[in-house]
Amino acid sequence: MKEEMEQLVAAGKIHTKHVAPLMALVEAGYCQHKSWGFGKIKTMDGIASRLVIDFSAKNGHTLDLQFAADSLKPIPRDHVLARKHSDLKGLQQMAALHHLDVVKLVVQSFGGRATVDQIQAVLVPDVIQSDWKKWWEAAKSELKKDGHFQVPLKKADPIVYQTEELGLSQRLGTEFKAAKGLKARVAVAGEILKSIEDIDNKQVVADAIAVLNSDVSSHVNTMQSLALEGIFMRDDLRAAIGQTAAESDLGAGAIWSQTPRLRELFDEIPAAKHRRTLESFKATVPDWAPQLVQVLNTVPAKLAGECARLLLQEGKGQMLKDTLARLISQHGASSELLLWFGKERGDYFADLLGPEVFRAMLSAMERDQFNEKKSNRLRDFILEDQKLLPELIESADIDIIKDMTRALQLSPSFDDMDKRSLLARIVKLYPAIQSMITGDQAKQESNTFHVSWASLERRKGEYDELVNKAVPANVRDIALAKSYGDLRENSEYKAAKEMQKVLQRRKHELELMLNRARGSDFANPRTDVVSPGTTVKITHLDSGKEETFAIVGAWDGDPDKNHLSYLTPLAQALVNQAVGAQVEFANEGVKQLLRVDSITATTAA
Repeated sequence: MKEEMEQLVAAGKIHTKHVAPLMALVEAGYCQHKSWGFGKIKTMDGIASRLVIDFSAKNGHTLDLQFAADSLKPIPRDHVLARKHSDLKGLQQMAALHHLDVVKLVVQSFGGRATVDQIQAVLVPDVIQSDWKKWWEAAKSELKKDGHFQVPLKKADPIVYQTEELGLSQRLGTEFKAAKGLKARVAVAGEILKSIEDIDNKQVVADAIAVLNSDVSSHVNTMQSLALEGIFMRDDLRAAIGQTAAESDLGAGAIWSQTPRLRELFDEIPAAKHRRTLESFKATVPDWAPQLVQVLNTVPAKLAGECARLLLQEGKGQMLKDTLARLISQHGASSELLLWFGKERGDYFADLLGPEVFRAMLSAMERDQFNEKKSNRLRDFILEDQKLLPELIESADIDIIKDMTRALQLSPSFDDMDKRSLLARIVKLYPAIQSMITGDQAKQESNTFHVSWASLERRKGEYDELVNKAVPANVRDIALAKSYGDLRENSEYKAAKEMQKVLQRRKHELELMLNRARGSDFANPRTDVVSPGTTVKITHLDSGKEETFAIVGAWDGDPDKNHLSYLTPLAQALVNQAVGAQVEFANEGVKQLLRVDSITATTAA
């Protein structure tokens, strides 16, 4: 081979610098090109000065020798890519029976270090044809026990193979000492806890406890959430080896005594530790229940469920129900809280389940249109749970059903096809609604509602931003993604097209809303009766409780400020009532008698 190369140099067909790369390619038998991918070298034609290579999409492809030397990377025969080509079935069998051997092969093929994504890209779907996630969890468990592999805590960091074997205790102890900061140490300590039965040197655990204890003391005043994680991990390690805590050690009480903001703290604590955090909060803070109720409407659905579980478990169910009833009746419940409530609806909450829950869901989804992190989880749940809507309306009065149907027809939260699906569920229980749905559609479309000029301008601003910036940017993204070629495997193109659907749907929603909205400053309202633009003081005659509400535009409701949209059920019951009037209002099936005490024009804030 060397003589042949020298002859090619003498003939001027290749340069001297190309000899070594070409010999490496021919001896390896396989190669990699940055665009064409993996290939098998078939033959070298010295007369024509060509290499013949079988690429996956280019069998029998010929390359000039000099170009091949400059553009191809040799792939040795023991490389995982070469093994996939020469013995795929053997590799599949190895993956099924010997996880570590396959991972070792991949890692060594990448120079002794490879990320999880690199390993997955090489093995799936050719070698690992079953559930990758399940396979990798089993492999990772074996890797952590094997002394030759360093498994990082972060997925983006590479797995490293080392020839020298380290014992589990030594490896975890070294990793803990190398960890920088309390967050990293808590993560490594978690690995120590998982492997506690296999650690023969318990001094490693004791050392970790001592360091965590010191870190907790230095973080307790500045990073309460991280310090709390450190306390949990330290206490778990102590329990695992039977170590007794010192009286001077800080516990969870040191965190809660500083009255941290619950919402922010939960944002910073991993979801897996929310339940334990709640239990710690309950055990330490005397008035834990009222505080928990206050954050119930601001947290994700899963955490809302954990909060509710604890309240029910500790006999605080009525406090929970009162809060839910108020938020639902005033249309102030968040979409996440309603998502939990819808999923967990049961006999205990039977008296709260009714059409007003669905109306509150519509209001929550409409508010979500303005959130930067808009979620469609509640909308998707309503559509997927075929029993939800029928259960909410099955015993309602027909007039209430008519009002709810109108609200659904005007809602921008569902497209026409989804609305038809939901309306069909209503008609199945209340056939009389059919004529209302199939009536003069043009008349329904002409229905208008009144909003403040400020909220109307916000919606117009959102529409302008969408049309003038978001949509053109999406068009550019689609064009750029197309330039990458092969649309079947082009993830950028698929993502851009999905975004196009989202933007077009939102554009349609905004157009419908803006066409029906009528701006108003609600100045000089009628004050002889309750009307939009007035502030009304009422008394609950059954309890003597007094409340004051400002009746505002359709998009201006704010339960926290006692601002009621004039379209909410309570406001509708009060509108056109004079001072002294007694109004019967049904809240989730419970009738209440209200008296209008005073009506004044609302002054600007």
